[in-house]
Amino acid sequence: MSNTSYPFKENSNVMNVQGGEKKVMKKILTVALSTAMAFSMFASVAFGDTAVTPQQKFDALAAKGIFNGYPDGSAHLEKEMTRAEFAKVITKLLGLKEVTGTLSYKDKGYDAKNWAVPYIEAVTAAGIMQGQDNVKKIFNYNGKVTIQEMATVLTRALKLEIPANPNNNAADWAKGYVQAAIDKGLISKDANFKANASRSQLVEAAYAIDQAANITFTYKVVDPSNVEFTLSTGEVVKVKLDKPLEANKETEVKFKDAAGNEYTAKVTWVVTAATKIQSVSASDYKQLVVNFDGEVDTKTAENQDNYKVTGVTFESATLSADKRSVTLLVKDGSGTLPKQKDTKLEIKGVKNSDASKTFNETVTFTAVDTALPVVKEAKALGTKAFKVEFSEPVTSETATNISNYKIDGKAISGYVKFTYPNIAFITTNLSVGEHTLTVSGVQDFAGFKVSPADSKLTVAEDTAAPEVVSVKTADLTKVVVEFNEPVKSVDKAYHTSSNKTADKIEVKDNKVTLYFTGEGKPLSLGETTIYLQGVKDWSDNSANREAKVTPQLDTERPTATSVTTDVYDNTTKFIVDFSKDVNVKDITNTDNFVLKNSKGEIVTGKGFNTKGHPVKTPYFEVKNGNVNNSRVIIESVGKLDAGKYTLEISGIRDTAYIGNTMLPQSFTVDVTNTSALTVNSVWADVYSDVDDVYVDVTFNKELAIDGTGRADDINKYSYVVNGTVKPFPSKSATISMRDAKTVRITVPKKDISTAELLASDLRVVNVADVDGNYITVGTSKVNDQKTSTVKVNSIKAVALNKVDVEFEGVVTYVNQGDFLFNGKTAVAGEPQYDGNKTTVTFTLNDNLDPVTIGTFATVAAPTSSDAYGHKVAPVAATNIADGIAPKATKAATAVNATYVDVTFNEKVNVYYTPQAFKVYVNGDSVDVTGATVVDNNTVRITLKDAIKSTDVSVHVSSTNSGKYVVDAQNNAAEEIDIDAVINPAAK
Repeated sequence: MSNTSYPFKENSNVMNVQGGEKKVMKKILTVALSTAMAFSMFASVAFGDTAVTPQQKFDALAAKGIFNGYPDGSAHLEKEMTRAEFAKVITKLLGLKEVTGTLSYKDKGYDAKNWAVPYIEAVTAAGIMQGQDNVKKIFNYNGKVTIQEMATVLTRALKLEIPANPNNNAADWAKGYVQAAIDKGLISKDANFKANASRSQLVEAAYAIDQAANITFTYKVVDPSNVEFTLSTGEVVKVKLDKPLEANKETEVKFKDAAGNEYTAKVTWVVTAATKIQSVSASDYKQLVVNFDGEVDTKTAENQDNYKVTGVTFESATLSADKRSVTLLVKDGSGTLPKQKDTKLEIKGVKNSDASKTFNETVTFTAVDTALPVVKEAKALGTKAFKVEFSEPVTSETATNISNYKIDGKAISGYVKFTYPNIAFITTNLSVGEHTLTVSGVQDFAGFKVSPADSKLTVAEDTAAPEVVSVKTADLTKVVVEFNEPVKSVDKAYHTSSNKTADKIEVKDNKVTLYFTGEGKPLSLGETTIYLQGVKDWSDNSANREAKVTPQLDTERPTATSVTTDVYDNTTKFIVDFSKDVNVKDITNTDNFVLKNSKGEIVTGKGFNTKGHPVKTPYFEVKNGNVNNSRVIIESVGKLDAGKYTLEISGIRDTAYIGNTMLPQSFTVDVTNTSALTVNSVWADVYSDVDDVYVDVTFNKELAIDGTGRADDINKYSYVVNGTVKPFPSKSATISMRDAKTVRITVPKKDISTAELLASDLRVVNVADVDGNYITVGTSKVNDQKTSTVKVNSIKAVALNKVDVEFEGVVTYVNQGDFLFNGKTAVAGEPQYDGNKTTVTFTLNDNLDPVTIGTFATVAAPTSSDAYGHKVAPVAATNIADGIAPKATKAATAVNATYVDVTFNEKVNVYYTPQAFKVYVNGDSVDVTGATVVDNNTVRITLKDAIKSTDVSVHVSSTNSGKYVVDAQNNAAEEIDIDAVINPAAK
């Protein structure tokens, strides 16, 4: 019997069986037994064993060495048991270590030659048995053992619980021990406890103990917080854990059976599906690796649109063979990952392999490239070309330079075809045999060049054209054919018949991707033959190939993974991210979007109609010229009030050939009126101090001054000269807060080129505002302090005698004489600064022309200035924008008419909503059913019922609730109340 662990029988439903161990018990007299289990579960029947009779039980125990027969081969179960025999059985049964070299007793014949001594010393050392005469140190090994003595020893050894009220006729000192043994089925309740115990009675007790000691169990993890154990007795124990299991981590779990016996098992919740993102890392500036703790779903993991880094476009997402990591490749020609700064990666819509979890989270990483690129593989492709694969992405400019490759130390002629990101195919004539390739000068995106290194090329004749290895489809429009060698070109590809030609053939190493997107060209659902003509390798071997494939339809519905909000240019934007590319027709159907407020009421006004649908057409996000077909922007008309809103989305299909439609979804979002953190202005003062240069950077919002986003960290600022990023000298440059929105960088003139600085753009990274919003990486022109001016952003007439002039930044001094409005002077109002721009309302001494409005200009040298002394830039004659609200001039209707016509003083457009148009007949509101423009200046309000009175008035609510009637410049009409003129009765 093992003294450390017990075998488990694996159950097909058990996720993983690692083994387990039963509780180590301590024996009396505080002496620890060397056994791994508290043998505290006993029964009067054998568990899972075929032994029934005492002889069979003896035989089973003898096979384990617990019992021995007599020299004549018999068990002699009828004989009474000696104390020596009892000591041996207990030692063997409980797995005690036999003790030699010690003689604790002085019995006659008690010496090293006595077979019983190691067992007697073992039970003595364990405190289970002791001598009958401790004064004379006599053990009496040939003495007999009574049943009550046997029960006492077993009860003590096994630390059985002694009942409070024993009911048996044993001696008083033994009653409790005997009752414990009876309760556990070790002895019969009808036995003569004072009589000597027979070997048969010990066999029964030992067999029950041995069977209990060898109880096995299996387990299954129901979920991380619940485990079921099945004992070999058939008992099932359900355990609810205080702390959930961690995936793939062995955890010790204790449990008790129905009898109160405790077990300890090592449990592992084996999970192949990912449960968390372990890490995100970038060891170069073109690739980002996302590591999961388990397997993820191929389709969603390889959708590059499910990963977002601000300012970065990913070309592909490639799942590793073990399905546990995804490598994101930055699109060729679209820049790099942000270098050596904390950057956020948004992961949305990536599912694990069993679809039990969808990852929608943001992870921070820092891209750092400290390794030189090396040649990972160099391989001859016959006698006319060779292939070089680099260890990381390299620049096309250096990889395609033929002078960077030498064969046997000599320059070669030919040309290089570069396959982004890291493979170069070099066409040149090679002789059969072994050659030495030397590569130098090839550069990665950190500016590191490959170390000159030699690689061996074994060149052999290649006379075989490429063979198809596999063919796969993505929906019905895309086919990927893999060949057994790199492919140089394919002349033509089609499926089924020659008129179903591929619209695009893309060759990348040994994979050829075919696109069948034209009318009538997508594949059918059945088995389809793909034909490729003129498949050529780099030895110019060419052949026609074909392969059969059964397309798999994309049947996965798209889902909206998140909705966020932003404020830009007085507009609230809802940014909706989908799990995959979605149909442009569906996202431009405004009926598929409904906005509600925190009370669940339809939002009307501010660009949403009476059904909560957006008035403006939603559109796909475009960045760096790239359309993101999985991110949709919905805009309001004017900022929405801050608060919680619910956006309901439905009816959106994906771009699969047979479009899958999303299930309706709702998202609750917080809307604020806070714009993104940006740089307002940058200027450098290279004149005012003899020794130092000052660079002032003003932001549009108050800046963080502690934490990771703190603004006063010189390492977050650099300047870009002719495309080269230059840091400010960290040892001598200092930075301080000039005010809550402005930082000042001070640099000794000796440590910086002022000419370069004034010709540069300032770059700011990892700076946050006080709300924790980080700036989007970008650059701003560094202006000369001496010539720096305050820009006039806009000039808009808001009434015939009022013009709003908006300035960039904070203007604190306004000289009204600096400004002319169509030649007219004006009185300047108090400057209004919104944290980003300053608006001054000028009241003119005469009205502007309502038709032409007129022009705005400044004097040649304005004296108005901002808080830092920069003067307002002079402005030549510029048209004043029309910001004047259209006015209703009359309303007309007729008896029996079902409409009222409202005429405005200029051309208008109308966005109908019942709340905006109220018509009263005899003072009572009537039902309005619509509003349309019937000529340039007239809005016709249609009514449910015909007018039967001459008392009609109209109320149009516009500026208070939303832009329902607007002019050509989108100026909302003034809110009006007007009585209608009653024309003759309608016919």
